[in-house]
Amino acid sequence: MDEAKKLLISLLSIPSVNGRDDEGKVAEFLCEYLKEAGLKAEVDRIDETHANVRAVLRGKKEERRILWNGHLDTVPYGALEEWESDPALPVERDGRIFARGASDMKSGLAAMVFALAEFAKSGRQPENTIHFLGSADEEKGGLGAIKAVERDKEAWDEILIGEPTGLKMGVVQKGGVWLCLRCFGKTSHGAYPEEGVSAVKYGLKIAEEVARFVGNFSHPLLGVSTAQVNEIRGGIAPNMTPDYCELVVDVRLTPGISGGELIRKTEEIISTLREETAGLFRAELSVDINRRGIEISGDALLYKRLGEVLRHEGVSQEEIGIRYFTDASVLAENTLGTEIMLFGPGEPSLAHKPNEWVELQKYGTAIRVFSRLLEAEA
Repeated sequence: MDEAKKLLISLLSIPSVNGRDDEGKVAEFLCEYLKEAGLKAEVDRIDETHANVRAVLRGKKEERRILWNGHLDTVPYGALEEWESDPALPVERDGRIFARGASDMKSGLAAMVFALAEFAKSGRQPENTIHFLGSADEEKGGLGAIKAVERDKEAWDEILIGEPTGLKMGVVQKGGVWLCLRCFGKTSHGAYPEEGVSAVKYGLKIAEEVARFVGNFSHPLLGVSTAQVNEIRGGIAPNMTPDYCELVVDVRLTPGISGGELIRKTEEIISTLREETAGLFRAELSVDINRRGIEISGDALLYKRLGEVLRHEGVSQEEIGIRYFTDASVLAENTLGTEIMLFGPGEPSLAHKPNEWVELQKYGTAIRVFSRLLEAEA
């Protein structure tokens, strides 16, 4: 456990705040670590602050294309006065490691890398080749995953992602669509609103109708699909009907509804409102993020294999749903048949919060689970 803890502390000691730090430094560190263990590894530099790290643990055959993935970046520290210790310097207290990224998700990343490295050092081969991808920019636009898909267009049979699940089986996750609307109306004196068409009013109507529509779709582990206005800009003056408005609607979709269906419905809503105002209101729609929801079947090989390993380790096979989107929907965009599971030692409730931590005991359990998954392949 000492070596595994050393790897985790080393990772947490390399700042990789998205938008501020060079995530490539994490990629370079992991690349050297994996090479020293005997794996073929390389850094795929994207730009000055973003890079992926890729590695291959060669198996006896190539019947299934298997990818293990974790992201290299973290979110910002937030208000430093809310932290009990420096978020950039990992600290061990009461069997836990505290630092930004401890839970989301450098502990999952380190557990995967350590398991792969130790298996490679043993000289054994898994049954199928395991590909590893440490991806950049997951916390924003998913640039690392996008570049990885552009480089390797062949579909994966299964993807295991070390996101924080508290050692539970992350079997389903919401997709996400960011609807960006530029709304145009007609200005008038604020005392005579009937003479104008408020771009703000009708922009919010679009958001309300979208929320009503997606609210019809739900999942037992995820609840209902949601839509919320998270950005809005508009207005001219307190006494003028606004003739222009921009807003972003953050939509989180359960499996069963696609981004394409949502976009078509939004276009229908816009068309209806245009007709209602005799063409005086119009809106331009663009989409910033379009990630599909994902769910793994209980019959999937990855599901069954992970369940068997968890039973062997005495870990509950409890299933959970993930409400945020991950790199999974990007990495699996070439096929709807990819088996995807999220599993890691971090706690999802601690992600993006002050005093983020990971329990060392769970970190060790995650390493054993990942190691047994490799042995199950052997």
